[in-house]
Amino acid sequence: MRKRARLKHMLSNGAAVAALFAAGAAMGGQNAIKIGVMIDGSGFAQDTGGVGAVTAAEMAAADYGGKALGKPVQIVSADMQNKPDIASSIARQWFDQDQVDAITDLPVSSVGLAVQQIGKEKHKVLLISAAATTELTGAQCSPYSIQWADDTAALANGTARAVVANGGKKWFFITADFAFGTAMEGAASTVIKASGGEVVGDIKHPLGTTDFSSYLLKAQSSGANVVGLANVGLDSIATIRQAGEFGLTQGGQQLAGFIVFISDIHTLGLKTAQGTYVTTGYYWDDSDGTRAFAKRFFDKRQRMPTKEQANTYAAVLHYLKAIDAAKTDDAEKVTAQMKSMPTDYFGRKGSIREDGRVLYDLALYQVKKPEESKYPWDYYKKIRDIPAGEAFRPLADGNCPFVKKN
Repeated sequence: MRKRARLKHMLSNGAAVAALFAAGAAMGGQNAIKIGVMIDGSGFAQDTGGVGAVTAAEMAAADYGGKALGKPVQIVSADMQNKPDIASSIARQWFDQDQVDAITDLPVSSVGLAVQQIGKEKHKVLLISAAATTELTGAQCSPYSIQWADDTAALANGTARAVVANGGKKWFFITADFAFGTAMEGAASTVIKASGGEVVGDIKHPLGTTDFSSYLLKAQSSGANVVGLANVGLDSIATIRQAGEFGLTQGGQQLAGFIVFISDIHTLGLKTAQGTYVTTGYYWDDSDGTRAFAKRFFDKRQRMPTKEQANTYAAVLHYLKAIDAAKTDDAEKVTAQMKSMPTDYFGRKGSIREDGRVLYDLALYQVKKPEESKYPWDYYKKIRDIPAGEAFRPLADGNCPFVKKN
């Protein structure tokens, strides 16, 4: 009974809780194109995606005209509480009973992997705009999944390589104890060592940790000159804030966040976050295309979009274009169509590889000092562009089972 109650805890229209599994089910399948946004509605990643990801999906559907194949596009959503078992139950309900055609967002790598397995079994499309593990396009890949989130390999290539080149040779990791954290630390460690640096130690923490004092003390005494943060959301915010209180940066250590969001910097403030390196494919103030979307999103949410929310918008819009181009909502044909079409990443062209990896250019930014910021949300200065070919793992290295070997 408790699990059934959780499954009915739905978030719709970016606002109040609603029971959407039953409501609107008749609109699915033959009568509508139905997209489920599976979010963290109340946990550590609620600001990076959350109801803002639902808003982004709704914006994409509206911008496309609200219809595909002549059918209305319906957006439903659920808070999966960052638990793979709950996420799996929601996915099965959506696919088996509520006639959902595709699922997007999917924060937390373990959740993404669990739902991807169900999508693979049931031949359903996943538009993964949040989960970052490379396993999603590697050994556990699905022919029906498209990964829009910049993954652990890309984030490692962007941040670790640049910091080592800038003199950050000795690293200590504070790592979230779940699939993303482990993958992020592993990918970054490989880049660090290949670039001439070394990893002198690491420590793992549970999701939702509030007191990082023991972790920071170990980092402080490790002899490292860089503390790598392989965590995300509220965990990253707490780590960076408490690192400032412990005097890590004042003592000469540098913080390197691998998956830091604009919402994290907004929460921390520039005085606390200044100097932190950030790798991302989307920053709201980067170009006319990113600014145009951000302004409209801000009007709805009163905050600038994160890269996760921007990815959700781009993923849903590309999916709807592919449905009409393929003249069907069949998962296999639509996925093939998505891979054959160039992507439009807020005015920049990209592509989708055979294994489902979306390829687009990234950039390395550094958080500005307070005196460098000229207007609200002016938080990043660009250090360098990172071409897609440099950022993302080569296709041959992923060992995706359905990719043909040359």
